Amino acid sequence: MPRHHGGPGPARLRPRRTPPAGAVRPRRRGVLAHWRQYLAISPFFLIFGAFSFFPVFYSLYLAFQRWDGMGTVQFVGFQQFRFLWDDPVFWMSIRNTLVIWVLSTVPTLFGALVLATLLHSVRRFRGFYRIALYIPNVTSIVAVSIFFGAVFSNNFGLVNAILGTVGISPVPWLSNPWLIKLVIALLMTWMWTGYNMIIYLAGLQAIPTQIYEAARLDGAGPIRTFFQITMPIMRPIILFTVVISTINGLQSFSEPQVLFGSNAANPNLGGPGQAGLTTLLYFYQSAFVNNDYGYGAAIVWAFFVLIMVLVVVNWRVVQRGRKS
Repeated sequence: MPRHHGGPGPARLRPRRTPPAGAVRPRRRGVLAHWRQYLAISPFFLIFGAFSFFPVFYSLYLAFQRWDGMGTVQFVGFQQFRFLWDDPVFWMSIRNTLVIWVLSTVPTLFGALVLATLLHSVRRFRGFYRIALYIPNVTSIVAVSIFFGAVFSNNFGLVNAILGTVGISPVPWLSNPWLIKLVIALLMTWMWTGYNMIIYLAGLQAIPTQIYEAARLDGAGPIRTFFQITMPIMRPIILFTVVISTINGLQSFSEPQVLFGSNAANPNLGGPGQAGLTTLLYFYQSAFVNNDYGYGAAIVWAFFVLIMVLVVVNWRVVQRGRKS
């Protein structure tokens, strides 16, 4: 019946707000509804918070304190960082770390890309080559360091024995300042080339074959195809490996520590003349040998800022090349 303007119309039917008797109400979908799942994964977050998250911020607190691990904690403000700025050993460790990083990262990434390209074109025994090249990355770094120390030993090393067969006098691999850095860089290159090779190989296998077929039809050779097709497509993956290699390469610690027997009884860390003293090794000496935990925390946080700066610089350089 139509509604007239002069009088009230018929009452409209509204839906009932209360469910009928016997109806089951839907469960609340919130955080508490999944408490069993959160309880199941809570041990990981509790362990992570206790042994990773809390120590990070506690080390930031210690960077502004003076503490020997036993006595009272004394607030000193930025005094630790001012001493760090004038510490010649700290800057020497920074230089050693940067030199080792450059000597290891450049050949690691270049060799990984070359090996991935060669392995991508192999048709037989591809799985065997993958495993063989990746094994160094999963090998114990302590065992690898001991092996390299024996191979490059000044007196009884395998390398000097081979050089002696061709009439070359023994090379002081573990006593010369530059050769010490070179041996550490070779160790890191041997361990991380296979890891980056696997990442590059996955990126190469994701490139459609139609692109290479079209390039061959246009008369492009292997070198031109590599630099004008493969490299631009692989640029995001290369950026990832550059960032990861920067972070891992600057955190070299176990290599010089094991090579030169660095422990509390041998405070001259990093070999003769401290040529292999990296920043993390210097942090180990300050905190756990000299029991100066506040200064050790200041070293770590200053080094963290340096790593972030280098990561950002590498990111911008690669991104600028991508835009151009």
